[in-house]
Amino acid sequence: MYPEIEPYDHGVLDVGDGHLVYWEVCGNPDGKPAVVLHGGPGSGCTTNARRYFDPAAYRVVLFDQRGCGRSTPHAGAPVVDLSTNTTDHLIADMERLREFLGIDRWLLFGASWGSVLGLTYAVRHPERVSEIVMAGVATGRQEEVDLLVTGLGAMFPQAHARFRAFAGDPDDLCAAYAKLLHDPAVRQRAADEWCAWEDAMLPLTPNDPRMDPPEYRLAFARLVTHYWSNGSFIPDGYVLANADRLAGIPGVLVQGELDLGNLVGTPWLLTRAWPDAELVLIRDTAHGGSAGMAEARVAATDRFR
Repeated sequence: MYPEIEPYDHGVLDVGDGHLVYWEVCGNPDGKPAVVLHGGPGSGCTTNARRYFDPAAYRVVLFDQRGCGRSTPHAGAPVVDLSTNTTDHLIADMERLREFLGIDRWLLFGASWGSVLGLTYAVRHPERVSEIVMAGVATGRQEEVDLLVTGLGAMFPQAHARFRAFAGDPDDLCAAYAKLLHDPAVRQRAADEWCAWEDAMLPLTPNDPRMDPPEYRLAFARLVTHYWSNGSFIPDGYVLANADRLAGIPGVLVQGELDLGNLVGTPWLLTRAWPDAELVLIRDTAHGGSAGMAEARVAATDRFR
């Protein structure tokens, strides 16, 4: 990865609905535009995300999606309404930011939820996308969500039993937790239990210190359950069904061979539907990444610079 770098510009953009979205730009002001789409939903951008790009070649845009990171209002405040936090809103925010920064086309870079958002954006605005580099690939299908919420329970039975028991063993765990996260008496405990399950099903991923503050866990859990209990606010199978709109856009999908999301085959299905994408498999790597995955992602951005 490239050395640490600081932004040369940053600010907040009023995107409407009372939301102010934090953004920053680093690298070369005259370089090739790229935008970083963080995971979660709700994790926020990190300083490490700047390091996947040659700073002499790229103009790298990072932003915190609605409700998280340095954007306001923050979903860690339980009174904050999430009704204007949907995939459509996030895509509109990306377009406002692109126009605000005077960018015509940009490379999309992300992982996990960031790939859901980026691929949906690319399907809707292919003319605004130069290339796509994604890791830990997801497309927002219900099958993908079901795997993470219930399907992996058989692999981690003790952790999943605790996860279910706190919610009262409902049929729809996402909806149940979304409701508990609005209950002042239990919302922080619900956030803690949700994040404990996230940790349990990612056994090869180092603990994220950002998960330590209670308000971070509350915002993260509220946003994940909000999106997942609403089908990520896109029709089921939307990206795969419309992947023909990605024709002509070069892409690299970097996937860990031990990523449990592979159990529903998303990366392979996507490359079959999008012939311009290359699938790069990284051995001994799970969803949380590795040095080998970072190297492959940098190689992809170097190729497209």
